Amino acid sequence: MLATTTQSFRIPADQPAGNADINRRILSLVAAFRLLAGAALVLVATLQSDPLLLGGRYPTLFLGAASVYLVAAVAIALVLRGDRWNTQTVAWFQLLLDIGCITLLVHASGGIGSGLEALLIVFVVASGMTLPSQWSYFVAALASLTVLAEQGVSYYQGASNATDFIPAGLIGAIMLVTALAVQPLVRRVSETEALARQRGIDLRNLAELNDYIIQNLREPILVVDERQNIRLVNQAAIDQLGLERIKPGEHLSNASANISDLLTDWRLNRLDTGGETPSFLAADHTTLVNAHFAPLGNHDGDGPVLIFLEDASLLAEKVQQSKLAALGRLSASIAHEIRNPIGALSHAAQLLRESPELDPEDKRFTDIILTNSKRVSDIVDNILQLSRKEAAKPRTMHLKPWTEDFVREFVSTLELFEGQLSVTTDEEVDIRMDPGHLHQVIWNLCENAVKYASETAGGIAVEINYGRLPNNGRPFLEIQDHGPGIPANLEESIFEPFATGRVGGTGLGLYICRELCERNGGTLRYLSRAGGGSVFQIVFADPKRWEQKVTQVDSLAE
Repeated sequence: MLATTTQSFRIPADQPAGNADINRRILSLVAAFRLLAGAALVLVATLQSDPLLLGGRYPTLFLGAASVYLVAAVAIALVLRGDRWNTQTVAWFQLLLDIGCITLLVHASGGIGSGLEALLIVFVVASGMTLPSQWSYFVAALASLTVLAEQGVSYYQGASNATDFIPAGLIGAIMLVTALAVQPLVRRVSETEALARQRGIDLRNLAELNDYIIQNLREPILVVDERQNIRLVNQAAIDQLGLERIKPGEHLSNASANISDLLTDWRLNRLDTGGETPSFLAADHTTLVNAHFAPLGNHDGDGPVLIFLEDASLLAEKVQQSKLAALGRLSASIAHEIRNPIGALSHAAQLLRESPELDPEDKRFTDIILTNSKRVSDIVDNILQLSRKEAAKPRTMHLKPWTEDFVREFVSTLELFEGQLSVTTDEEVDIRMDPGHLHQVIWNLCENAVKYASETAGGIAVEINYGRLPNNGRPFLEIQDHGPGIPANLEESIFEPFATGRVGGTGLGLYICRELCERNGGTLRYLSRAGGGSVFQIVFADPKRWEQKVTQVDSLAE
């Protein structure tokens, strides 16, 4: 919760002139001065010799009053060290102690002219700073009357002259004028203190608001200093880096060596990245993350740096959505403008091929027409399938029984021999995906593996392997073959539309497979296989995420 703010800094007249914090500091300072003054008076009373500097009229009274004053000063100092005390109560107690003891000390030292009355001025002014304004005037008047009363007693005892009433009256006037003059200063200090407190509350509110905004941003953000020590990080960045938590002040390399190396290169190149965005592989080893660096202040990269982490898959998804939208707009015209003429050409070629008058060369031409007509028809079907964009209906499935049923169906349909398609894993792994989409993806991948493997001399050997990734526990399924593999120059483009390395292929099969995987919260990637062959790995949706999502949906339903 944000701190509560106030709207006015004016202090009402019926309130203490200073706030509690100022009062406590003033009382503590005055207590220290009183302790020193009491100790000095006791030392003077015990160590002085004739002629007596102080207490010449009544030495015993002076020593007794000084001792009481010192003991009370020590007691007050001890009380002020604690927290359970009221400023007003302590201020009144100190005031009465100061007026009583100092008046006795002045009387024992010969009355006005001993110099001790100056101490009374100090304590009266200090008490006036910790009490409401009307009470500060009362305190000054009380002290002035006490000084005059002491002078009256001394005059009655014959120890002073009538002329001593004048300095006594002047001292009383000084206390009244000082109490009057110090009130505007005290009020100004109190208002300044209140304003400073208000600014402190505003700063705390602003800091809490900034921290709340940063922590709840979906974009991962880090701030590092010139030594690459982390100063600020939000929860999205911690999740992106696959860490449980990051301590402020920790070096960036401890959180992510990849980001630390990219930042070092960025600083060395003086913000020149050659037009390319620095990127690295996320903690789950399935997501590419772009790192954007922005210098803070005028350090030009040598000082603190703000780091934005951007999920490249989101950008890729937007690009793919744009491609799908374009394909969707073209699908209707393709269906009417291309599919029907191609069907007519194919039908005409079939009729022409049945003619007995055709020689072998003409029949070869009709075969070319039929083959390419079928290829174009397959392309149209795939594009229409993409344009429909049916919503996924994922559900939880056990991979072990599902893969066993799939292998039996696939081997029976393609009439493969036993062992040409096998499952090499025997464990329980749960996934969440649309069953129809999963069947279409695995069938397409296995069919491609069989086609490519049949072109090699080693024969067909396709393996299905599944489990969980060791770094994040996400379930995966792999289709492995011993075929020729994907050429290195095509690895980056095999999932693009119309990209194919095989004669007669449409170039849409892998693209559709990846689209179906991403539609279910997973991804499809290609891995080269040691010793030759290909590995297509499906990484399914993070089980923690969809379990949390299901829990949230159930709670909302309740």
